[in-house]
Amino acid sequence: MANKDYYQILNVSKDASQEEIKKAYRKLALKHHPDANPNNKEEAEKKFKEIGEAYAILSDPQKRARYDQFGSADTADNGAGFDFRNFYGEGMDDFGSFSDIFESFFGGGGSSRRNYRRAERARKGASLRYNLEISLKEAAFGAEKKIEIPTWQTCSHCKGTGAEPGTSKKTCPECNGTGEIRMAQNTFFGQSINIQTCPRCKGIGQIIESPCRVCHGTGKVKSRKTINVKILAGVESGHRLRLAGMGEPGENSGPSGDLFIVLNVKEHPVFKRNATDIYCDHKISLPKAILGAETTVPTLEGNVKMRIPAGTQSNTVFRLRGKGAYKLGTKIRGDEHVKIIVEIPRNLNHNAKKLIYELAQETGEDIDKIGEKNFFEKVKESFTKK
Repeated sequence: MANKDYYQILNVSKDASQEEIKKAYRKLALKHHPDANPNNKEEAEKKFKEIGEAYAILSDPQKRARYDQFGSADTADNGAGFDFRNFYGEGMDDFGSFSDIFESFFGGGGSSRRNYRRAERARKGASLRYNLEISLKEAAFGAEKKIEIPTWQTCSHCKGTGAEPGTSKKTCPECNGTGEIRMAQNTFFGQSINIQTCPRCKGIGQIIESPCRVCHGTGKVKSRKTINVKILAGVESGHRLRLAGMGEPGENSGPSGDLFIVLNVKEHPVFKRNATDIYCDHKISLPKAILGAETTVPTLEGNVKMRIPAGTQSNTVFRLRGKGAYKLGTKIRGDEHVKIIVEIPRNLNHNAKKLIYELAQETGEDIDKIGEKNFFEKVKESFTKK
């Protein structure tokens, strides 16, 4: 085996004290532990073994003296007695968890470690989704809606304790209320402490021997809650509203989840929407289209008067400024676009048809090629007899 400079491996001087050697080893062991290097585990494992071998020699006064005397690892029996299989009571394919070595070096836990475990157990509650259908007008101008959602409330039977009235929670006998089980292991470096969540109380530190018959020990019961939802002007289908903390409750004092309200805008029988603009068709009579008139047009805010110029053609589009929807988060409004549909009268009586015939004559129409032959021949004859 090639000679190794154990002082260089631990990055300490040859006159380093035992405390300096131990401190250097702690730092390097944490840095090169395989669990701390998941992307380069093989190289970390090799380095971790090497610094362990160096520490095994330099931390032992007799082995260190022999190493200093002969000046090489080969003549110092290569760290005889250093058995990695007993490093954490397991084989070399399992170095022990990174948290275990951390605890072993820095006191085996303590209040900060317990806080970490409890934070690890606390979990945020699940988020909820609520599909809310709203009208086009509500989407365009905003609204407030009341909805009912499932929620949790304190159990009235046990007052939230989870225990049947007349009984109470008791300290867990397995962990004595700490929520943790500590197991000592003898290693090459001394005793290490392995901390695990108590399997009996699930880390709470207390147990319920007589669970509440209503909430079954949870301290909460499910109910329904009515809440007000503010819908902003300008929203569209698919828009999501987030209500923080209105979802399922968390576990082990974890925060509640969120409530997401997904909006769906119902189709309107009259209006269509494109972004902030509103579109609709509006029918007018033939005389109004020819002569011009004032007509009543629907909008999202009610009916308004609109002037139709004389000679308006079917499919002509007029714009009502500022009668559309709001742009989300602004005071800007779109327009309403009104497409005119000229209605052709049906089932005209004799006099009405005669007037149309006269109109056709005035406008230069070839009256021999229009109308119902029998009728207009009679009309034509009545004109020629005069």
